[in-house]
Amino acid sequence: MKKLGRVAKVSSENSENKVQILVADDDSAIRTVLNRALSEAGYDVRLASNIKTLRNWISQDMGDLVISDVVMPDGNIFDFMAGFINSRPDLPVIVMSAQNTLMTAIKANEAGAYEYLPKPFDLTNLKSIIERAIARPKSGARLIKSGEEAEDGIPLIGRSAAMQEVYRVLARMMQTDLTLMISGESGTGKELVARALHDFGKRKKGPFVAINMAAIPRDLIESELFGHEKGAFTGAQNRSMGQFEHAQGGTLFLDEIGDMPLEAQTRLLRVLQQGEYTTVGGRVPISTDVRIIAATNKDLQDLIARGKFREDLFYRLNVVPLRLPPLRERADDIAALVDHFMKHAGGEAASGSQPKTFSDEAMALLREHRWPGNVRELENLVRRLCVLYQQDIIGEEIIRSELSTNTGVSGTADESGKTQHIEDLALACGSYFDGIFEQAGEKLPQKGLYHKSLREFERPLIKAALTATNGNQIKAAEILGLNRNTLRKKIRELEISTKRSIH
Repeated sequence: MKKLGRVAKVSSENSENKVQILVADDDSAIRTVLNRALSEAGYDVRLASNIKTLRNWISQDMGDLVISDVVMPDGNIFDFMAGFINSRPDLPVIVMSAQNTLMTAIKANEAGAYEYLPKPFDLTNLKSIIERAIARPKSGARLIKSGEEAEDGIPLIGRSAAMQEVYRVLARMMQTDLTLMISGESGTGKELVARALHDFGKRKKGPFVAINMAAIPRDLIESELFGHEKGAFTGAQNRSMGQFEHAQGGTLFLDEIGDMPLEAQTRLLRVLQQGEYTTVGGRVPISTDVRIIAATNKDLQDLIARGKFREDLFYRLNVVPLRLPPLRERADDIAALVDHFMKHAGGEAASGSQPKTFSDEAMALLREHRWPGNVRELENLVRRLCVLYQQDIIGEEIIRSELSTNTGVSGTADESGKTQHIEDLALACGSYFDGIFEQAGEKLPQKGLYHKSLREFERPLIKAALTATNGNQIKAAEILGLNRNTLRKKIRELEISTKRSIH
């Protein structure tokens, strides 16, 4: 039998010349499906229903690749992987599991698994992974430590396909220092993800420092990040440490990075390029050892095009991009999230109150809702229900009333989504005006404020209409209530791209 590293392709000759795959799963249906699919692909497949048989085969130098379930009748595969991976470091192990949590993905990565597949999985994808595994060059010894299981408690809930992809990326990032850019709407849990990366990563013994760019006055951001020297500016009575210094040896989470002023962006770029910075008013470079995780709910490419975000900084931060799905894209996770929030909200309810459950109709309404505030909105709803209602069973009427009151509409989820988009646009416009007057200080802003502000308001509105109509200018003009020629003129003036999406 050809061993791993010398196999160029799967042979169709007798089994002695085929790549041998050891499959271990206590579910006979899964063994049957994998046996048929992999045998038809030309592999020599051996089936086991327990870990004992798998360990015996591996000790006899059988198998070029292993596919195993996690929980087996005679134990957990993670408890045994260290032994046979240390004895056969070039034996790739693909772990599959129905316990589709972030913790499972992390443990698979820590145990030395080549790949982690949440059940149910696509057979075509599995075959592709197998081909990559058997074609890879020998990597040398992989020393896997045993008995170092991380504790449960990561506050990331959900087993939907969208969250599985998030878990896979996070598990691979845990033991690296690569810079991560987390994008997602407000309320999707960007800080929770950053915290999980820190708490279960290689810097978990260091500090975790989070700073929100949008919550700090623009003229103080540089001082907040890098610190300042005594006398650096009016009111600087003493030297002050910045967040980079506080986060030394740990993780610095820069939330709402799109709100960082250009001057601070330039300083941050130097840190990422050279690993050092100077305090405000200081001259001596300070070396830093900090992992940077950035997050945004804005379109940074749009900010780059408008000259409000440095393109070179974007590429320095966007080493590993991670998009967090909005709650409307993971409706299957709502029941688990509700259960999680209900358990934690119990302490806020009246003394002696019983745990609440939701009727099927109520849960269906929750799944259909658009959730413009995402997971944060759902958590607030559950907490409110626990405190305000005495009923043990939350019915359809209560949920309909709460969602209607919360969104300010009595119609469908689509209407609540529209309302949220309008509110977001208004907030963005308000932030723009605040920025103008903050920069002006006690002086009046420059002349032409009306037309300049109108331009800033029109651009995202026209872009939204074009996006909704996939670039169809006739339909976009109808939505906006504009003449088509007027719309075309504004598109040219505002330099808006009209490229259509390809689906």
